[in-house]
Amino acid sequence: MQRSISIFGATGSVGSSTLDLIARSPDEFTVAALTAHSDVVALARIAIAHNARLAVIGDESRYAELKAALSGSGVEAAAGPDALLGAADLDADWTMASIVGCAGLAPTLAAIRHGRTVALANKESLVSAGALMMDAVTASGATLLPVDSEHNAIFQCLASGRIEDVARIILTASGGPFRTATIEEMRAVTPAQAVKHPNWSMGAKISVDSATMMNKGLELIEAYHLFPVGLDRLEIIVHPQSVIHSMVEYRDRSTLAQLGSPDMRVPIAHALAWPQRMASPCEPLNLAKIGRLDFEAPDPVRFPALALARAAIEAGGARPAILNAANEVAVAAFLEGRIGFLEIATIVEEILTRYSPAPPTSIDEIGAVDREAREHAISLLKVARID
Repeated sequence: MQRSISIFGATGSVGSSTLDLIARSPDEFTVAALTAHSDVVALARIAIAHNARLAVIGDESRYAELKAALSGSGVEAAAGPDALLGAADLDADWTMASIVGCAGLAPTLAAIRHGRTVALANKESLVSAGALMMDAVTASGATLLPVDSEHNAIFQCLASGRIEDVARIILTASGGPFRTATIEEMRAVTPAQAVKHPNWSMGAKISVDSATMMNKGLELIEAYHLFPVGLDRLEIIVHPQSVIHSMVEYRDRSTLAQLGSPDMRVPIAHALAWPQRMASPCEPLNLAKIGRLDFEAPDPVRFPALALARAAIEAGGARPAILNAANEVAVAAFLEGRIGFLEIATIVEEILTRYSPAPPTSIDEIGAVDREAREHAISLLKVARID
């Protein structure tokens, strides 16, 4: 029986990888809905190619353009935030939630509340709204499948055991391009250097997050919500080869690890076929060629983002959402050449100190926290005369 698939954020890297896998198994999947923020040309092209029922463009001003591009194709066109929620209402068996940023919160929550299978690639869903999302999963009976390589690895390692028997969950980190750099060298880092990840091909923002290790801090917050073992049982270890994606140690001291090539289609294929397996076009793992696997503890002095993220989890409430929003503003300023690399964490820490709203209890309140944290960060940049 064919399974129907919806992809929120279909023109991004995760969405494109998902469509690549679907296209290789056309007898197993049908496409219900595809969405994009503003890329009408790409959205129309893939919607027609995959015979989607519905294509939604987030930018309402592009509706006429999308409708024209889909004319005669049989694909329905829609636009705007309400249309995104409408796409979540379709009876898709499996939904990929990969809209970037807080714009993905409402559609992801809507899909979860329908009690279906949701593959989660939207980081903000758990970083900014973790408690809200997990409460909705519990209430609806939805199945939440992590797509991020580290969390998907943990999910796979937990398949043969019970969460009650877990002694430690260990997230691996590549260490980024500055793993061995000194503080002085990091102070002089340029945006061009920061976006050159040694292992993964990623966008500029997430590449910088990897370089500061903020990305691993955000993943720690996600893991805290996905795998309820307590913060004291969540650890990070630097593994520069990015072959082991994460590990789970059980109380009998057996440690299970998930290994694979650094290709996002590996975890996406696992989530797409779960609870079965499917073939993927990814390179097989060649351990003899790799030759060695190295590990080291992360340096909290050179990478303060890790401590900021852990403190945000401990504080709870709005703190993780503030951390995420302030970091996005700081990273954007760095990429534009307005601040130095080491100032990213400094700005995030300062905003966490200055801004302390009440804990948000709804998507709207989380959105307000996100906007206000960004405004505080932008104001700080202007006061510091680095805007």
